[in-house]
Amino acid sequence: MTASAPVHGTWEPRPATRWEDGFLSGNGRHGALVFGDPHAERVVVTHHTLVRPNGRDDRPPQLAGELPALQDRLLAGDTTAAEDFTDGRPLQWVQPFHPAFQIRVARPPGGGAGADYRRDVDFTTGVVSTTCAGRTSRVFVSRADDVVVQHVVVQHVDGPGLTLDIDLDPRLPGAPAGLGVGHGAVLTPEGALLSLRARYPDSDRACTGVTQVVVTGGTTTLAPPGLHIEGARSVLLLTRVHRHHGELDVAAEGRALRELPTAYDDLLDRHAALHRTAYERVTLDLAADPGERSLPGSELLKRPHSAALLERLFAAGRYHLLSASGLFPPRLSGLWTGDWNTAWSGGFTNDANLNLQISSAPAAALPEVTEAHANLVHRLLPDWRDNARAIFGTRGVVAPAHTDGESGHSYHFNREYPLHLWTAGADWLLKPLVDHDETHGTRDPRTAAALAEAALFYEDFLTRTDEDGHLVVVPSYSPENRPANAGWGTINAAMDLSAARHALRTAAAHHPGIPDAARWHALADRLPPHRVNEDGALAEWARPGLTDSYDHRHLSHLYGVWPLDEINPYDTPGLATAAHRALELRGAENDSAHGHLHHALIAARLRDADRVAHALGRVLEGDFFHASLMSAHYPGRDVYNADAAHTLPAVLIEMLVQSAPDRLVLLPALPAAHPEGALRGVRTRFGAELDLTWTRERATAVIRPGRTRRVELRTSSGTRSLHLVAGEDLVLTLRAW
Repeated sequence: MTASAPVHGTWEPRPATRWEDGFLSGNGRHGALVFGDPHAERVVVTHHTLVRPNGRDDRPPQLAGELPALQDRLLAGDTTAAEDFTDGRPLQWVQPFHPAFQIRVARPPGGGAGADYRRDVDFTTGVVSTTCAGRTSRVFVSRADDVVVQHVVVQHVDGPGLTLDIDLDPRLPGAPAGLGVGHGAVLTPEGALLSLRARYPDSDRACTGVTQVVVTGGTTTLAPPGLHIEGARSVLLLTRVHRHHGELDVAAEGRALRELPTAYDDLLDRHAALHRTAYERVTLDLAADPGERSLPGSELLKRPHSAALLERLFAAGRYHLLSASGLFPPRLSGLWTGDWNTAWSGGFTNDANLNLQISSAPAAALPEVTEAHANLVHRLLPDWRDNARAIFGTRGVVAPAHTDGESGHSYHFNREYPLHLWTAGADWLLKPLVDHDETHGTRDPRTAAALAEAALFYEDFLTRTDEDGHLVVVPSYSPENRPANAGWGTINAAMDLSAARHALRTAAAHHPGIPDAARWHALADRLPPHRVNEDGALAEWARPGLTDSYDHRHLSHLYGVWPLDEINPYDTPGLATAAHRALELRGAENDSAHGHLHHALIAARLRDADRVAHALGRVLEGDFFHASLMSAHYPGRDVYNADAAHTLPAVLIEMLVQSAPDRLVLLPALPAAHPEGALRGVRTRFGAELDLTWTRERATAVIRPGRTRRVELRTSSGTRSLHLVAGEDLVLTLRAW
């Protein structure tokens, strides 16, 4: 191990001229994106609730009455029958996520960026700071007070005072022409109160931001729509945003802001007590070169094979994931955007992206992320019930493939994307909540109730059988692929089979001793097995005669491998071999980051270190990361998107440590490029905290159990049983891993 330690932050010697390169802060509700030149710093303020009305009809299609006829046609061999199973609506997108406005803090021009320019983000506190020409600006978003805090201060006591122009500016790329903008600015004893209201076109909804400005020293005058400050020693800005109907009571919000502390250090201490505790629970050290650890992020990104880069991306990924999670889990763009035209509406894409982004949360000790995900799930459950009734005529719940956080109805679908036929969604979205409960040794009654509703859906839906007496999932959809010889809506997609089995058995496990439990187990037992195709690969559709389409970014059919434990090298070696063959044959299609990292997660479960390294390399060498260390959806930093940034920590953990309620796997897929390192603080699904260190000669694991139980240990040298006792540390030394 090197003498230095991994860096918990990143920095740049130059200003961010693109908002995509701006450093980020957030508390899971408000977000702040900091960029701009040293004479005109801009802080783009966002909020998870900011979605623009788009006139969509969010009712689920009323198709239940037509379902039996569709099932008859599909079972009779009509491979395109599902293509007209709609209510005729065109494809509708969810309401698009958008920024609120930018806070502009301008000072008189003069000089350039300056030789002393530097911008940093400290992952341990969430503070984004900029220093230049005797002035320091610091921004963070408080978890304690739910406010965006911006502090501008003179660095030297005897230096010249601050001359600043400050305003709230709605003029961001893509802002609709009909936006109804209203500004407010009044002087107060502390300094000033600024407000900006933006009413959506043809809507009574609006978003309003209110900024309390506290000025120390100098003079403050109004300069509509903002204010002008001369000779101040420091300026503190406290900002909140609300989405609302009608008009917001700006005066009341101003009074609420004035009740907050006005000392920057007090505000930071209150926030850091919450943020730092969460962030510091887990660390990764890959014994990187100290010189590379000291590089700015943009220079480190030019070294895709650097261990220092992986260390920093792991740290940044956990930081950004935590910062984006609170009211909701992260959107496609996390919690940030500088443009009203967010790709794919900046919503929650449930059929792959959302679960990939939050996948590290249980092991990486971020229950805050899982709790945010639970907030979204339970908020939308009533709409999931509507989907089940309207589309399938059943009890229970069916989750949509897309949501904006306001509606959980299935209304984003068309012929090529029959996402309303995706029945695996409830199980897929509940799986992180089950993992959370296993990790913490609890049973959230809300999760148990939702699992029962998922099982009730299958109880009503699984009524058709094949010639062998197996239940048939019909219609069935494998996101977002289709068989080479059939339409998108088909029969017995592998993901649907895995989801149905898991949902029924997990619901039964959460409700033992009731008659429903035995019935759910019996239904699960009647589902057909997975099919191995003529290529020796686990087929994406278990129905005989359906031909696989291998070149696709999604890997839905391998749900049983990851994140489920249904298929693994230990209990189902034959299916694991077939799943590995399916992974070998899978193409990357459009080179999406989420596809590469999904591939890596599955490869890690199948103990293929070379394939994990290759998938990581596709992302690290593909120019997927901005200088902010937020990522893009495509190579060449094309389309701002959080998938790679948030998913990468999960890949690094899975290649080092995997766990199930009764199993621990150490170093299952460690790439040869990382022969030594340490992963500390990781949590397991059997309720233990674990520290793992490794070198070329040996590995040591320190297990700190929170519960007494027996688990199976798997390493490259074999299998053994471990008896773990709550409160008693166990130290394992592996001499040949």
